[in-house]
Amino acid sequence: MSTDRPRPPSVERLLAAVRPALSDGAAPDAVAAVARDVVAGERARLAAGEDPTAVDALADDIRERLDAFTDPSESGLTTVINATGVILHTNLGRAPWPKAAIEAATRAAGAYSLLEFDRDAGRRGPRFRAVEDHLIALTGAEDALVTVNNAAALVLAVGLAGKHGVAVSRGELVEIGGGVRIPEIVRRTGARLIEVGTTNRTRASDFEAPLADGRATVVLRVHPSNFAQTGFVETPQPIEVARLAHEHGAIVIDDLGSGALLETAAFGLAHEPTPSERLGASADLVTFSGDKLVGGPQAGLIVGRADLIAKIRKDPLARAVRPEKVTLAALAATLGLYRAGRATTDIPVWRMIAATAEDLGRRADAIVAALPAAARERVSVTELESAVGGGSLPGQTLESVGLVVAGPGADSLAGRLRADDPAVVGRVDSRAVLLDLRTVDPSDDAALRDALVRALASPRDGLRG
Repeated sequence: MSTDRPRPPSVERLLAAVRPALSDGAAPDAVAAVARDVVAGERARLAAGEDPTAVDALADDIRERLDAFTDPSESGLTTVINATGVILHTNLGRAPWPKAAIEAATRAAGAYSLLEFDRDAGRRGPRFRAVEDHLIALTGAEDALVTVNNAAALVLAVGLAGKHGVAVSRGELVEIGGGVRIPEIVRRTGARLIEVGTTNRTRASDFEAPLADGRATVVLRVHPSNFAQTGFVETPQPIEVARLAHEHGAIVIDDLGSGALLETAAFGLAHEPTPSERLGASADLVTFSGDKLVGGPQAGLIVGRADLIAKIRKDPLARAVRPEKVTLAALAATLGLYRAGRATTDIPVWRMIAATAEDLGRRADAIVAALPAAARERVSVTELESAVGGGSLPGQTLESVGLVVAGPGADSLAGRLRADDPAVVGRVDSRAVLLDLRTVDPSDDAALRDALVRALASPRDGLRG
């Protein structure tokens, strides 16, 4: 009796079986590479003592793998219904883009464009300026510049110090995310970091000495957008620091981080300084993000004095961190919504912030009413608190409404919701799953309801005990 282990079919045999089912556009080398992977996998299965797979089934596996490479649902990021209540959820990609931004990005990605071409002259022209023009109109700045993110914007701005000193309050030597720290940014530009004041109290007079003796040519202010200090604290008035810096020929750079273009206090949140406010307080340059409270694609924005931005444009690093056409198109569309007065209706982050508890409650009631009777026994409407998130407005919350699924097995239920398509990410608290509707788009209410029905009907329903 033979003890030889079965062998997988040869690559050539598999290719012969799969070729008739492939389109003419499939390159032979690409198909052969997948076939070799399938053969290797079959060899490992057989070595583990499993039964051989039919050649036709292996050929189907090759075809499915090739199709998956070009399937948007396979090649893209997994779509999520964010029911956490955190509006700018960094781990979930922050806020969705406005529809206008998505459409603009799609047009820019799918065709050639006049990115750097003068239509009238028929030759190379200035780079697409719609974003800068919007920023000038929205902030009152003389000029503006766009980079790939705010860290890049800050590096370019601080680079104006050259080898000279950059004065920063000790209370603002913060970590801005991803392990990136302000002292490291300053040092990497080649400038000298000059710390002034103390961790909890800094006055305008603390900047006097390094400015007067010429050690500091730049004052950097970093807005604490991702943390809050309370108690025995003091910070100088921005206009006082700017006046002192300008008396000694230094410039002031204000890093706002999130950079709201609307008044956050109008929505029941703490006031968040705006770029126009800081420019009005005599800052020379203001940097902020395009993908946080602005609500658009990831970008870094610099607004302020035209002469300083002209110098930054000449920095070789500026080309290395400039965004491509898709980002520019999406950002221009997003900023255009502000100028059209449609931010709170058309920009998702502001639509979420502006949503009232009453509206959220009506949506929650409708979702529960549409559940099957068995699921309704588990799901009820509850009051919640939402956070802005994304390193913005620390400690600030908004009254919200959502759904609560109580009972044992909450972790298991939350896991099944995350495994659904689209994935539903909520919170688990006190043996209950909480689904905050503030961060769920109204168009996803039906999908959320259906996901709940599936999760609760699962034969592995952890809510049973």
